[in-house]
Amino acid sequence: MDYNKIQSLGQLKASGYESRTIKEEVRSNLVEKLKSGEKVFEGILGFDQTVIPDIQRALLSSHNILLLGLRGQAKTKLARLLTQLLDDHIPVITGSELNDDPFNPISRYGLDQVEKYGDETPISWVSKDERYVEKLATPDVSVADLIGDVDPIKAATLKLPYSDERVIHFGLVPRSNKAIFVINELPDLQPRIQVSLFNILQEGDIQIRGFKLRMPLDIIFIFTANPEDYTNRGSIITPLKDRIESQILTHYPTDLKIAQQITSQEAKLSENQKKNIVVPEVAKELLERVVFEARDSEYIDEKSGISARMSISAYENLVSSAERRMLINNEASTTLRLTDFWGVIPAITGKAELVYEGEQEGPHNVAIHLIQNAIEEVFDTVFPKPDEESDEYEVLRMWFSSGNSIHLGADDSDEEFRIKLDEVPGLKKIVAGLVKNPKDHYFFMEVLLNGLASKEVLNFQLDKQQIEFNDLLSQNFGNLDQDLFN
Repeated sequence: MDYNKIQSLGQLKASGYESRTIKEEVRSNLVEKLKSGEKVFEGILGFDQTVIPDIQRALLSSHNILLLGLRGQAKTKLARLLTQLLDDHIPVITGSELNDDPFNPISRYGLDQVEKYGDETPISWVSKDERYVEKLATPDVSVADLIGDVDPIKAATLKLPYSDERVIHFGLVPRSNKAIFVINELPDLQPRIQVSLFNILQEGDIQIRGFKLRMPLDIIFIFTANPEDYTNRGSIITPLKDRIESQILTHYPTDLKIAQQITSQEAKLSENQKKNIVVPEVAKELLERVVFEARDSEYIDEKSGISARMSISAYENLVSSAERRMLINNEASTTLRLTDFWGVIPAITGKAELVYEGEQEGPHNVAIHLIQNAIEEVFDTVFPKPDEESDEYEVLRMWFSSGNSIHLGADDSDEEFRIKLDEVPGLKKIVAGLVKNPKDHYFFMEVLLNGLASKEVLNFQLDKQQIEFNDLLSQNFGNLDQDLFN
């Protein structure tokens, strides 16, 4: 259909266009996409067998939807992608603030236009992106904001009595007619404000105080909420929950590979970072293990959740740590190291809600604990467990027990970094025998040292921008001697 040529109600009738409700429109377009095998929610990963089928069933049932889940579970992103199921353009009466359907106007303005001009009523075409409205629920939202109220300035300007419905200033809900209307963080709406949504959800119309009109609106409502909000800040009142036909639970990714894909997709890296910094696959896996550790940590409140934004921010910080080191040393390119992971601590500490034990430990120490646990997991998947009766690590033990140590600085050049690791006898040989890709050897050499420290074979010390590995027993004896002299 050539939208540019159809500019009046008469031309619209002649074209054979048939209007339909937004729920009929979304349902029809979803049916076509499902039949053709076209992906409906592009860019949403990990929900193919859970959340997405539930949303599709709800839309086929013409339901309003509540997406319920912890922070960072792509609830808002899912809602925004629903515009893919709208028609490219729909006709509305030109100048109507309520997107009046030319065949079925609901506002006084729309009715007057059709009555006055008939088939010459001017129409405009609204794109699908213009038919998405989003409102963040906050405690200060009023009924007037959502539904509407009398506008005394309009009444005075038009010289109309307050009984005339033309003096109404419509809120966001009626101005979202023929659109998808999203309310994020629904529990933050005060209960008396939630009551104002009863009629539109059940009967499909709104009521504005002092007026008899019952305006039938055509809207799909999508609500998002965090279950923790039910006890912390507010709640969704029971009658409102009862009127939202489908409640769909979202979740965090359960698979490391899916989590890696989400992080890589959402992280914002500069072109220079993408071009000049090599990130080993094991580093990406390790980063996701840190986030998985956080979700299971005894120091972190599991009810508040660990947003996917933690892994995204941490990945950006991780690459930036490598870039900073590269720039300081005037290197053209570099490969990400395990040492760079200590630069992601600021991305972790601000995104975890600690329980009492975590507060006692301190956010910084909790972050270090998470990283060390994740490193130990990677160690366990590649290297054999240290055993006093076996000799896999005997050469390393002997070297460190002889009083040797290794210091890895966060700002070491690539050459300095490799020289330091190569000086540890037996380290490279062990890694080369277990890791096939030579490009990953130096990363796994760090993993081996950190893993042995976590297994209490070596001593590990993190001091600002430097990590030191030395003999565990000599360190303990050193501390004992110091205590004796003190």
